[in-house]
Amino acid sequence: MTGRRTITKEQAVRVLDRLKEEYPDARCALDHVNVFQLLVATVLSAQTTDASVNQVTPALFEKYPDPEALGNADAAEVETYIKRIGMYHQKAKNIVRLAGILAEKYGGEVPQDRAALEALPGVGRKTANVVLADGFGEQHIAVDTHVFRVSNRIGLVHEKDPQHTEMALMKKLPQDRLTESHHSIIFHGRYCCHARNPECERCCLADICQKNI
Repeated sequence: MTGRRTITKEQAVRVLDRLKEEYPDARCALDHVNVFQLLVATVLSAQTTDASVNQVTPALFEKYPDPEALGNADAAEVETYIKRIGMYHQKAKNIVRLAGILAEKYGGEVPQDRAALEALPGVGRKTANVVLADGFGEQHIAVDTHVFRVSNRIGLVHEKDPQHTEMALMKKLPQDRLTESHHSIIFHGRYCCHARNPECERCCLADICQKNI
C-alpha cells in the first residue's frame, strides 16, 4: 500500500486519546469470567460475531465449566450447544481437543505463553494476543477485521495483511496502550468506520484520517 503517507506517532497518540474519549467503555466484547472461558470464546469467535458467541457460551460453560469437563466431552454433543455459529463442527472438535490438552498437559490452566497457546487446536496469533492481553494483562494488539480495516484506512499504518499490520502498529503506538488500542479501534470500526459507508461526517478522527488522501 505505497503512495500514501501514514500519520506520525504524535498524531497516533491523538487518535488514541480521541477514541478513548469517544468509546470510554471499549473492552473485550466476549463474555467470560476466567481465562479458560476467554480462550474458548475467542476460538469460537473466528469468522463469527462476538454477539453470536455470547448467545451460545452461557449454556456451553454451564455444561462444561472447566477444561476437564470439556476435554472429556463428546464433540457431537458439544456441537448441539454451538450449532448457531459458523463452522461449529470444526470448532467443537477444536475446543474439546484444546481443553483436553489443558487438562492433561497444563493441570487445567491456560498457559501464559504465546508458543504454547498457538500450539493449541484452533488458536492462531490473533487468539493468542487476545488471551495474553485480556486474560493475563499483557500489552498486545490483536488484528481482527476491524483493526486491519480501520488502522489502514485512517493511515495509522499501510500494510497488506494482518501480521504486517500488527508489527507496524506495535512500532507506531505507545507500548503501554496496545491493548487499549485494540479495543478502541474495534469499537470505532463497529460503530462508525464501517466497512461499507463509513460515517465520516461524524467521525472523531475526520481531521486526522488519511482516507481521502
